[in-house]
Amino acid sequence: MLSRAQAWRTRTFSALRHPHYRRYWYSQLLSLIGSWMQTTAQQYLVLELSGQSSAALGWVTVAQFLPSLLLSLFAGAVIDRVPRRRVLLVTQLTLLGTATALAVTTHLGVVTLPLVMLLALIAGTANAFDMPARQSMVVDFVPRHDVPNAVALNSLSFNVSRTLGQALFGVVAALGVGLLAAGNSDNIARLALPFYLNVASFFVVLYVIATLPFPERESAPHGSMLDDVREGLRYVRRTPAVRNVMLLVGTMSLSIVNFNVIIPYYARVVFEAREGTFGLLSAAFGIGAMAGALWQASKPNPLRNLRVGAIILILSAVLLALTPTASLAAPVLAMCGFGMLSLLVSANSSVQLTIPDHLRGRVMSLYSFVLVGMGPPGALLSSTLISREFILGPRWGLVVLAALGLLALAALWTRLPRTFSDAGAAPTKAPVGG
Repeated sequence: MLSRAQAWRTRTFSALRHPHYRRYWYSQLLSLIGSWMQTTAQQYLVLELSGQSSAALGWVTVAQFLPSLLLSLFAGAVIDRVPRRRVLLVTQLTLLGTATALAVTTHLGVVTLPLVMLLALIAGTANAFDMPARQSMVVDFVPRHDVPNAVALNSLSFNVSRTLGQALFGVVAALGVGLLAAGNSDNIARLALPFYLNVASFFVVLYVIATLPFPERESAPHGSMLDDVREGLRYVRRTPAVRNVMLLVGTMSLSIVNFNVIIPYYARVVFEAREGTFGLLSAAFGIGAMAGALWQASKPNPLRNLRVGAIILILSAVLLALTPTASLAAPVLAMCGFGMLSLLVSANSSVQLTIPDHLRGRVMSLYSFVLVGMGPPGALLSSTLISREFILGPRWGLVVLAALGLLALAALWTRLPRTFSDAGAAPTKAPVGG
């Protein structure tokens, strides 16, 4: 048993033996804990400013993800031209600025819903460049055979931080009552403390990005920016393995992968929970997502769980719609998180292992487009269907979202890849010392 456990640990965390990737991974973990505290606090802040409106939550999500819908293709062309370090430093400094503004205005009690939407739009613009740049970095610090593991560990850090950040939100908000709100639990200034802690976390990742030895990449001749965008689109259109995976991710993101709207609305309105329970429900989802990422990290072939993850996600969403209490919803949300991450890690790994390196920025930006760019219409659709003011109500609305996801999966089932085709992807080398 000990030897099997050791073999599992070695296999599951194999990418961390490369020191440059390990350094980047730990810095991201710390920074993302702060980011998830801020995200959870922002969701709660929007609900309080809007009088528990799911529509307001949906519109802030639109503001946050609309730039990815509009700019992702352009961002990919920029990432393939401009040094990745420069891109990441600019995006992280921008996100630092928006976090600072949100912290100060909430602390002073002058924050408004339009201001939150504006800051979400600015942060979303930075993320439209930041996300594909970070995703394309995986191959910079690990050899090709460790790429699936590194992708899974990236998702693991994202969801470990999500679990810790969302669980810590309840504790930090409670501390904020005494530290920033003069003991008044209804004073909105209490929500500024998570924002301040997120500001502090940015300095670690900025230092690591500034000092990491980014390796040189193979490059291809560039035409105009528009020609570069067209080249990436042509590649995806002509590569069924990549195209069909992206179609699945896009349709699922449009329908059922909108838990940034579903979880806070169910917690606050359906289950009538306060901050602590809200944080625990969000953390339960994160624990399930973390388990899904670990499961994927231990599997050498990410394609095997592409369909399985989608099925688990859809069935658990239906079960959530039928769940009567917040305590019973926690394990169901863990199942949702497990299914969602199994699906997304499989999809990301399969795309990363198929695309050629000189197109990586453009193709991964298109992946961000279908994953994050579908957030605005998906958030509007989700917030409308699960609203207590809508004819379906929160529970039947969630069932309809799951049914839409099931239809998308059924339509693409036979077209999804089952084996890898490496024709377009040249092997990549780890940096010296990695």
